Amino acid sequence: MNVYLNDTPISVKEYNEENDKGKQSIAIRFDVTSEDYHELTMLLYKAVFDIEVPERNTAFRGEIQQYAASITNLYEPGQTGEFFVRLQEVI
Repeated sequence: MNVYLNDTPISVKEYNEENDKGKQSIAIRFDVTSEDYHELTMLLYKAVFDIEVPERNTAFRGEIQQYAASITNLYEPGQTGEFFVRLQEVI
């Protein structure tokens, strides 16, 4: 499944969707390689995104509520890390 953050596709291996007090939120888990690390982290630094999940017919404007990475040395070639991001709708 792909989740799009500002039109950038992210292939997720775990996806959860919630609705908290009328606000949509999603939690995604995905792998990041050394080769994609810089581009992806620059995207995540934006913090607020247009989020689309075509397979779930879901779209909203959201911001990062929680973020975690399994390793931080993705500047070394040949590494793969796992990222977890929780995004919540901003109104």
